[in-house]
Amino acid sequence: MIEARHLRVLRAVATTGSFSAAARELGCTQPAVSQQMKALEQSAGTPLLVRAGREMRLTQAGEALVRHAVGILAGLTAAEEEIAAIAGLRAGRVRLVSFPSGSSTLVPTALAKMRAAHPGTRVSLVEAEPPRSIEMLRNGDCEIALAFRYPEVRGADPAAGAEWDDLVVRPILADRLIGLVPDGHRLAKAGTARFAELADEAWIAGCPRCRRHLVEVCESAGFTPRIDFATDDYPAVIGLVGAGLGVAALPELTLESVRPKGATAIRMEPAVHREIVALTLPDLAKVPAVGATLDRLADAAGR
Repeated sequence: MIEARHLRVLRAVATTGSFSAAARELGCTQPAVSQQMKALEQSAGTPLLVRAGREMRLTQAGEALVRHAVGILAGLTAAEEEIAAIAGLRAGRVRLVSFPSGSSTLVPTALAKMRAAHPGTRVSLVEAEPPRSIEMLRNGDCEIALAFRYPEVRGADPAAGAEWDDLVVRPILADRLIGLVPDGHRLAKAGTARFAELADEAWIAGCPRCRRHLVEVCESAGFTPRIDFATDDYPAVIGLVGAGLGVAALPELTLESVRPKGATAIRMEPAVHREIVALTLPDLAKVPAVGATLDRLADAAGR
C-alpha cells in the first residue's frame, strides 16, 4: 500500500533533486528519506528514482506517481481540514499566498474578519506573484492563492485563457490601471490622459507580468514604451516617478497603501483593469475553513 507520508517525501525529492535537500526541506534525516523511498519503491513494485551524478531523477513510473501525488495529497488535506472543521470551524488551517499589493490592502481586512468570526482557524500568509503563487497552489504548498491576470491584448498570450481552467475561481475585484506622472508634468492637472499622450515619455515598469502587459497596452495605442527603469517594488516605482524620472501605470490597489510623494495620479483612457481573484483546488473548495476565507476575501473588496 502506498502511504501519504511516502508520497510527500517523493515529492520533496522530485522538487529538490536529492535526498539530503529533501531531508532539509522536510526536517528529517537523509537516512530516513532513503528508507521511505525504498519502502515506496517496494510498494510500487518498480524503481521510482535513479541516481544521476549528485542528483536523483525520476523514472517514468516516478514521474507518473508524482503527477498523481499532487491531487492525492490535496484530497487528503481537504479530508483532514474538513474533519477538523465539523465542529463549527473551531479548528483548522488555511495557508494563503498573495501578491504584495493584495497583502497590504485586501488581506488585512479579510484576515481580521476571519479571526473575529472563527478565532480557532489559523490563517498564515506568504507573498508570491503569479504565476509562482499558482504553482504553489497546484503543488500543495497553500490552500488559497490571491492572484491577478490582465486581459489579453490582441491575442498576445493564447494560453492565458486556460491558465486557471483546473481551479476554482472566486472573483474579487476589477483593479483599474492608474497613470502616475510627476507633479510638474504637463498632464498632472488634466486628471485624465490617453496612453498615446505619453508615447514620448520615459516609463517606469513594475513586475514582469505587469511590464509585459504595459508594453501590449502601449503597442495597441500605437507606440512602444521606452522603459528606463523596471522594479517589482511598487514604492520604488512611485518614488522614481516622484523624482521626475518618468511616468508609470499602476493598478489602483498599489496606490492605497503608499502615499505618492511628488507624483500625481491620473485616470488612463481607455480603461484597463486587471482581474483579481482568489484561487483554490476543487477538493479544497469544499473545506469550510477555505470557503470561509474565500468569503472574507470577497467581502474585503467592498471594504
